Amino acid sequence: GEQLAVFRTRDGQAYVVDAYCPHLGANLAAGGRVVGNCIECPFHGWQFQGEDGKCTHIPYAEKVPDFARVRTWPSCEVNGMLLVWYHCEGVGPTWAVPEQREIATKEWVFRGRTEHLVDAHIQEIPENAADTAHLAFLHGPAILGGSDLRYTRSKLWDFMKHIWKAEWQPEPEPNEHCSQLLLQHTATIFGKHISLMDLKVSARQVGPGLVFLIFEHAFLGRGVILQTVTPLKPLLQDVVHKIYYQKNMPAIIPKFILRAECIQFERDITIWNNKQYLPKPLLVREDSSIQKHRRWFAQFYSEKSTRLPVQKEGLDW
Repeated sequence: GEQLAVFRTRDGQAYVVDAYCPHLGANLAAGGRVVGNCIECPFHGWQFQGEDGKCTHIPYAEKVPDFARVRTWPSCEVNGMLLVWYHCEGVGPTWAVPEQREIATKEWVFRGRTEHLVDAHIQEIPENAADTAHLAFLHGPAILGGSDLRYTRSKLWDFMKHIWKAEWQPEPEPNEHCSQLLLQHTATIFGKHISLMDLKVSARQVGPGLVFLIFEHAFLGRGVILQTVTPLKPLLQDVVHKIYYQKNMPAIIPKFILRAECIQFERDITIWNNKQYLPKPLLVREDSSIQKHRRWFAQFYSEKSTRLPVQKEGLDW
């Protein structure tokens, strides 16, 4: 629900500030321009520096008031993304986003992206990692069956199956804001194991909105899908997947991996877009990691986290 202006100054540094000029409310991102290390308001030409938001110049005023400033947002540029820190109580960043060495050194290159809108609470998306039982049922049928759940279990594609072994764990201090899902993927065709499809995936969740999915294949190489989840408004998430892969591998390989991941992700979206959040789910012993995940995820809420008074327990607000 926040409106932000993002700009890169002459010295190459990117900054994020509130979009609305504190003078008369013009949107700095709609017609504003970068002047040196400042963003200039399109309405009256007030200039604000990105570093601290302070107004440095008003073209028609003798003196700039000390209190004239626009709010700045903590941000960092890493792995080809500009990431903004959000905390509803204004607490500054409590962890740094890890840099993927192979992206920084350009060993792995960008090979494509997908973008989806998901009608669910942000907590629902990472909870999938701890729900290992859904992997066999929802993601077991062949990707050839597509993402429409009416047809994924079609007899036509029954000859092929995906088999997943998964284990989810939160990370210990000082990385308690991270969790790890280790996945081993194998596939069978007519019941026979096809070693060409063996794949190791480690999914590292960093905070509530960023995942590093690292793929390792015996001879098709290594790469990463970066998943970002950005809440646009209550119960609407913008999810982007970007793949970086070894540059010595033909682009068709990472594009196929991204397509396969996209099909599987769209199966999840159908569930998320239509499900209800149950604060007290009916679980069996094998579902224990779901409650473990909810306890882990609780660290991302605080006293002032947005809630509707009518919905104290649930996430369907």
